[in-house]
Amino acid sequence: MHIRNLSLAALAVAMPTLSTLPALADAYNIVLVHGMNMDGASWRPVYDILTEQGYKVSIVQEPLNGFDRDLHATQLVLDRQDGPVVLVGHSYGGVVITTAGNDPKVEALVYVAAFQPAAGETTGTLNAATPPQLDPASVTISEDGFVSISEDGFLKDIAPDLPEVEARFLFSSQTPTTASVFTAETHDPAWLHKPSYAVLATEDRVINPELQRMMYERAGSLVTEIDAGHLVYVSQPEAVAQVIIEAAQSAD
Repeated sequence: MHIRNLSLAALAVAMPTLSTLPALADAYNIVLVHGMNMDGASWRPVYDILTEQGYKVSIVQEPLNGFDRDLHATQLVLDRQDGPVVLVGHSYGGVVITTAGNDPKVEALVYVAAFQPAAGETTGTLNAATPPQLDPASVTISEDGFVSISEDGFLKDIAPDLPEVEARFLFSSQTPTTASVFTAETHDPAWLHKPSYAVLATEDRVINPELQRMMYERAGSLVTEIDAGHLVYVSQPEAVAQVIIEAAQSAD
C-alpha cells in the first residue's frame, strides 16, 4: 500500500496541475456510486470538477432497498457506457463497486472512505471487527427494517466538517436504507483483478479509519489520506477528484 497525506496546503500546490489538464478527446467514463442514506446529487461538486476536465461522468441512483437492486442500478449505468470506466464508490457504495467492478468495461476502482470487502465479508462483520465511532443512539430502524440517521447524528458524525446548513439539508434529504445491506456477502472482489485507489478519511466516524487502512492495505490500493470526515467527497471535492483523475490517467 502506498500512502499519501493530502492536506489543504498540499492541495493548493496540486490543484494547478489538475486545473491545467487538457480536456480529453476520448474521455474516460467515470461512474459514481453513493453510499447509505445519501443520493447521487451529493456527488455534484466532484461531478462539476470532472466534467470541466473533459470526463464523461455518470451517477448511479441506488434505490437502497436491497443490495441486489443497488447492484442492478449500477449495472444499468455501466451498460450505457461507451468505453473504459473508472468506477467510484463512497461508503457502502464500496461494497457495490467491489462486485460491479467485475464488469469488463471497468478498468480501475476508486474507494472514497468506503468499504473494500474481501470474499466472504459483509459490512456487518467488518464493522464488528473494527467498530465505527458513530453514536448508536443516532441510528433508528423502522418496523420494516430501514435505517435512518438523526439530525444530531448527521451534524456530529456524518458531516461534522460541512457547513451546518448543508449538513441539515443532507439530513432532510436522506434516503432510508434497508438494514439487509449489512449482511450482503461479497464473493469475487473486483479489486483482486483490477487496480484500485482509495481515499482514507482520517476523521471518519462512520467507517473507522483503521478499518479503512486495513482494507486498503491488503488490497494493495494506492491510498491518499485526507484530513476529513465521512463525507470527504462533499467537503473536499477537489482532493477526491484528483484521485479519480489519477486513476483515469493511469488506466489510459
